[in-house]
Amino acid sequence: MHILWNDQIVERSEVKLDIEDRAYQFGDGLYEALRIYDGEMFMFDEHFARLKRCADEIRLKLPFTKSELKNNLDKLIAAENVDGGEIYFQVSRGVLAPRNHRIPSSEEVKPVLTGNVIPYERPIDKQKHGETACLVEDKRWLHCNIKSLSLLGNILSLDEARQKGCDDALLVRDGFFTEASASNAWFVIDGILYTHPDGNLVLPGITKLRLLEIARSEGLSVKEEAVPVSKLEQVEECFVSNSIWEVAPVVSVDGKPINGGKIGKITKFLQEKYIEWINK
Repeated sequence: MHILWNDQIVERSEVKLDIEDRAYQFGDGLYEALRIYDGEMFMFDEHFARLKRCADEIRLKLPFTKSELKNNLDKLIAAENVDGGEIYFQVSRGVLAPRNHRIPSSEEVKPVLTGNVIPYERPIDKQKHGETACLVEDKRWLHCNIKSLSLLGNILSLDEARQKGCDDALLVRDGFFTEASASNAWFVIDGILYTHPDGNLVLPGITKLRLLEIARSEGLSVKEEAVPVSKLEQVEECFVSNSIWEVAPVVSVDGKPINGGKIGKITKFLQEKYIEWINK
């Protein structure tokens, strides 16, 4: 397997990461995960814009330009000869020894970039039949808009859902839905499509961004507004979205079927329109 390591494409066995790397010690870094369709990264510009914003928020100076990163990721895709798949990369703040909590200056450390590619096919079964979810208290930190390597809160919420026999968690903070364990959450109530507004409580999803554009261009009623858990009984459809799954219906919440346990009309419509947009 080939790996992107800083500005080089190397075999995985050649990669050497320091034990003092702040990604390992503190989760001090950022990541992005993109889909590859027909050998090309999908919505790279939007992913890079989010990466840059997050880097600014954690005071991390990226060690590459947008064009340099794209060029190296394209080389990685070519080296792995992947036509359809997922590309993941992360940027650590770098190595500071001895271990120290303070954020070092850009003169003291050099960020470390790693990336890999795996083949991945559209999850047809998940998109067609959906997943089950349960309510889990959102106990994560208050910077969920930063795509941080520190994902323990998300992992614990998913594990709680799995221990309850569900596929995923719908996170709840102060009586309102925020998002799912690794996705943006959407609800249809009285024919209106709802999703949580961007802010520090949710990650501004790239797929969410495109779905909002599609929904509005197709004349759907859309509200970027937090949905209270008290309205769960009124939810006609529910789905989650992310770059890897695209659009996946949620067919039951806490054991209660949504839309009779089947994919909803608006959900299916957006699935199809999103795929059409990919194939343009």
